[in-house]
Amino acid sequence: MTRGWMRRRRLLPLGGGAAAMVLAMAVVALTPSAGAAAELVVQAEAYAAQSGAVVEPTVDTGGGSAVGYLARGDWLRYDGVDLGASGTMAVSARVASAVGGQGTIELRTASLTGPVLARFTITATGGWQAWVTQTVNLTSHPAGAQTVYAVMANTGSGADFVNLNWLSFGSGGTGSGTGWVDVDPVAWNAQLAAFRAMAMAPAPANAVRVPEFNATCTYSHSFRDDPIVFPGLPGASHMHSFFGNRSTNAASTLATLRANATTTCTPAPADLSAYWVPTLYERGAVVEPKGVVVYYGSRLADPSRTVPFPLGFKMIAGSAGRQVPTPAGAVNQFYCVGGTTGGEIGRSADGNWPVCSPGGTLMYQLVFPDCWDGVHLDSPDHKSHVAYTPNGTCPSAFPVAIPSVSFVIAYPAVGSADGFTLASGMASSMHGDFVNVWDNDAQGHRVKNCIVQSAKCNSAGQF
Repeated sequence: MTRGWMRRRRLLPLGGGAAAMVLAMAVVALTPSAGAAAELVVQAEAYAAQSGAVVEPTVDTGGGSAVGYLARGDWLRYDGVDLGASGTMAVSARVASAVGGQGTIELRTASLTGPVLARFTITATGGWQAWVTQTVNLTSHPAGAQTVYAVMANTGSGADFVNLNWLSFGSGGTGSGTGWVDVDPVAWNAQLAAFRAMAMAPAPANAVRVPEFNATCTYSHSFRDDPIVFPGLPGASHMHSFFGNRSTNAASTLATLRANATTTCTPAPADLSAYWVPTLYERGAVVEPKGVVVYYGSRLADPSRTVPFPLGFKMIAGSAGRQVPTPAGAVNQFYCVGGTTGGEIGRSADGNWPVCSPGGTLMYQLVFPDCWDGVHLDSPDHKSHVAYTPNGTCPSAFPVAIPSVSFVIAYPAVGSADGFTLASGMASSMHGDFVNVWDNDAQGHRVKNCIVQSAKCNSAGQF
């Protein structure tokens, strides 16, 4: 998003007619996992009316759209937001800003001047697409369906000061039981101290100067399980294809994954991590990966700032809820390699899937966030504790540089005009899950030797 000297585009207030219906998306109620608080997520572009807003694409986790160009006096109205029963509530806003100290977002009920439900003070996040989640804990709130206004306020000028991706409303406050999982500071500080004390193995003169190591994996098994999104609920998810730790299922915990010493990844048993993606189908038949390489690298301008993942760290990249067309040239799409004539030779009838050259291979590369808040092993949406580096440095709200994880997945298929489907839906719904169960020393030496000194290593951690 370019601001610079561009004249700011202002929109007239939009009512609840046809234009609003084109822009609006349904308010999405997320199914709570066992023991977790119920949560309602409202996409920013799902407003019923607005003044001064611009809907635009976002590079935030999951992609899709956000609402930008928000300044003092602008507002968004959301109808029928069910706040549930009275009691405590955690209200969150996913925001980005290239400027600081400019204003607040006030959530008000009933009218533009109605009671304030929550207030978010906006500070610089590192850019207009550097997203952070702010959370306010309420001791009380109106019950049931409400009209909620997001009002931009308290700024000294008429300049843009914030972008908004989504709002969430969940019972209870942040902390245990609401999806925020704190890192054990004693264990984490000990792991960091051990990592910093590790001697670096000097890379040979002919080393390829790319900050990277990897785990080379094969397919393990498939279940309708998701131990991150639906822990303890077997069969609650769409079908997933698992690789890495052979024991991964709905009941998996860090303890069970560590107790299992078998994995489909090399190096074993150094990496007992759990990895999974939605299952791919062609004409209703399952197509499992023929191989997956999990790359651990760096997209930072200074890779030497990278530190290892703490044990039990979890995150998700992509979104099962993203159901949009992915024509040729779209970002983050399936692609082809190899074959008799090389690469892609056509598209499926719906335009969403490549058709590969005979003998070729269908591929996908999924890139995870590489900056961490340094506090939480997990978050309610499994994304809000991490962020993508927007410009080669980590934003201030996510100051800890972690390895940039990528799944590079190869499928033994070339496709046809019929295309494929994912268990989660369209090609755009491709997503992946990661639970870190690396041995601390094994991971630490690889980060130190391969990423910190920018030297390409293989699965054994050797140059």
